[in-house]
Amino acid sequence: MDLDDYSVYSQLSDEELLQIAVERSLSEGLAPSEPSTTFSSPPATFPPPRLPQASSCVNSPTAMSNFPYRALRREFSPLQTLIMNGEADALMDFVRQGSSSLTEPSDEGRIALHEAACYGQLQCVSVLVTAFPDSVNRCTLKSESALLLAAGQGNLSCVDFLLKHGADPNIANKERETPLFIACEQLNDAIVDLLLRGGAQVNRSNTQGASALHEACRNGQLKICRMLLESGALLQTKDIYGIQPFFSAAQHGYTDIIQLLAKKGADVNGQAADGASPLFEASKNGHVSAVEVLLSLKVDANRSMKSGLLPLHVAVQNNHFRIVSLLISVTSMVRVRHSGISPLHIAAEKNRGEIMDLLIKSGFEVNSELSEACSIIYKDRRSTALYFSVYNMNLEIAEMLLEAGADPNLDVFNPLLIAVRLGRIDMATLLLRYGANANAQIPTQSSSFPAAILLRMESLPMLKLLLDNGCDARCCFDCPYGQKTHLDVQPSRCPIEEMQFCEAISCLTLCHVAGPIISLLLDYVGHVRLCSRLIEVLESQSNWAPIKLKAVPPHPLMQLCRLEIRRLLGVQRLKLLHTLPLPVRLVRFLHYDVTTHLPEVTCDGYI
Repeated sequence: MDLDDYSVYSQLSDEELLQIAVERSLSEGLAPSEPSTTFSSPPATFPPPRLPQASSCVNSPTAMSNFPYRALRREFSPLQTLIMNGEADALMDFVRQGSSSLTEPSDEGRIALHEAACYGQLQCVSVLVTAFPDSVNRCTLKSESALLLAAGQGNLSCVDFLLKHGADPNIANKERETPLFIACEQLNDAIVDLLLRGGAQVNRSNTQGASALHEACRNGQLKICRMLLESGALLQTKDIYGIQPFFSAAQHGYTDIIQLLAKKGADVNGQAADGASPLFEASKNGHVSAVEVLLSLKVDANRSMKSGLLPLHVAVQNNHFRIVSLLISVTSMVRVRHSGISPLHIAAEKNRGEIMDLLIKSGFEVNSELSEACSIIYKDRRSTALYFSVYNMNLEIAEMLLEAGADPNLDVFNPLLIAVRLGRIDMATLLLRYGANANAQIPTQSSSFPAAILLRMESLPMLKLLLDNGCDARCCFDCPYGQKTHLDVQPSRCPIEEMQFCEAISCLTLCHVAGPIISLLLDYVGHVRLCSRLIEVLESQSNWAPIKLKAVPPHPLMQLCRLEIRRLLGVQRLKLLHTLPLPVRLVRFLHYDVTTHLPEVTCDGYI
């Protein structure tokens, strides 16, 4: 048996499934006891029960036709059969015979009248009410009256008849849903009209606190809303979530209902229990027209959630560009600062490039930082929009922020270190071009040399990029042990508080590539001495012997001159050398872009 299509009906009760099966078999002209292999569509007088809302369901309800009927077979009594078929004359025979089965409840507490009302068999309803007038308000075990069942299935004629014969329109089921609420849920304005004229109480609420007006607004039923308001429906009724009917209309983007309720005096700024306003909900759900109408009603665009988020925040989060453009001009920058998070942070985190450009052009501060309460949510304690963009490796947004003046060195954990650790030379180049600190340290990992070297020293292109942009190579050779024997202990247990370069380079994961790394670092330093650990590493491979000689004086004068010129100029001025009337070869020499007569060592360790 292929039960894939059954998933749509997984939340229905056995009784509801059986009803669907029986009705579909009857519509094919089959007797209830006859087996069938497929279902056809149910008869028009008996729509199937309401299905649960399941956005992830991949099968449509019509796929139920493939489900084997034998799994749902049930024997029906003659009485049930004739009611379902609308055989009023046969039912009258039962009445004449004084059959007790007409008023005996089933396991669910349903009597014959309930069945007739549910199936919309008006003549059968008439026979039963006439014969048993006291049964008109009897309820099932779920407190469902015949009137509620008829209203729930949209059986207008049965509703009319029951009301005229004493049915109470205010008997509610166990969820405290009255026939009026059910009719609003089923979008049946004719039944709503009958119930209101029949004395239905318009402001009754269900167990969730929702009124009939809530339900009509949620379903966008303008005509029903008018009918309810004319009958005295209250606009300020709140459900258990603090939601008013106007909020529901805005939440679902029904502009005509928004305007109607506003004219009737609805609170256009009424907030839910979590602080969400009607504008916040319309903005969140992307209802552009509703946002435009709300703004024309002069709603407060700066009503925030209890979390501090404003409508602008949620519009950015959900990528509603048009709504963002509408909200920018009416959003207070002061309120944005008080929220603890800028829309720029959200745009960067969600990779909203188009919105980011709009926000920057609208004057939002690119260096605004998360509040402590917001920053603490993240383990890395990020604080800037730039950090979010670098973390996402979004080069476009990062460049957008940097061009607008974002400071790459504000975060506790420097964004450059992320780019270096991930091996993204393009992002690292961008950050260094705008002044990222190549000597930044990791707050939780103290080392005597730049953290960027520690994170990616095995990548020579990345290491050279860092060194060209001011990364301090000299401190890699400042070992407190010097020529003395190093303690053979784990760095974390070393009596020296900071991790040393020689300790890092001699670990198992790097010792096989240590030679080229040390060679490159020596090109960016003058007079240094290799400690005993580094000498030991270089002597581990015979082809690294020339590298050890690079640290032995005397050093070439050109090398010393280059280092001194670079020191005097500084990193930022070095970046501007190409704008000066200097020989190209000299500029390239200062940038390590040309080969000179100096003894150079290749990545393989050979001169």
